[in-house]
Amino acid sequence: MAEKKTSKKPAASRKTTVKAAAAKKTTATKVKATSTVSAGSFASANGSVLKLGALKPAAGSRPKRQRIGRGHGSGMVKTGGEGGKGQTVRSGGGKGPAFEGGQTPWARRLPHKRGYSQKARDLGHFRSRLAVVNLHRLAEWDASVEVSPESLKEKGILKSALDGVKILGGAKTGKTLPSGLRFRDVQFSNSAREALSAAGAQLGESAE
Repeated sequence: MAEKKTSKKPAASRKTTVKAAAAKKTTATKVKATSTVSAGSFASANGSVLKLGALKPAAGSRPKRQRIGRGHGSGMVKTGGEGGKGQTVRSGGGKGPAFEGGQTPWARRLPHKRGYSQKARDLGHFRSRLAVVNLHRLAEWDASVEVSPESLKEKGILKSALDGVKILGGAKTGKTLPSGLRFRDVQFSNSAREALSAAGAQLGESAE
């Protein structure tokens, strides 16, 4: 009976074959992982696959909208946050502080006299604004020059005559009035009138 010949490969060649098989398996795994990342998907740094369909905003960045008309417990039934119709829905609408439910307001119930005093109105309408000059400003005035709104502006004592000029009795120690001053188109307070009369000033015809 003939003997069967058995061929045995060397140990070195068997090691090379095992390494080649392992390398082939690793390459196949990489190819398979790459093929799973389809169009519209991205592989993140840690190797996980991120798909566009799974994207969502950060928590709290997009609050949930208020759902209108979903039951009385929501607080958004009936008018649904829009208010009522007519007076309450108009911009700037509503009732003023003097509204008394439709009855004649207090300001119209009073028995007023006919007409009102215009002195209570603001300065720009009916009240007069006077430019004032104190007496001590005239201590060095040349008596040969008439004191008038124009001359006071020329000397720099007044910037504007406004609705008129009034001389007040303000005095300072060490400053005395020159005698013989002449005034035109100015008004005087009582104390200024007395001081100027004592100094022999001519107050003019328009003095009050």
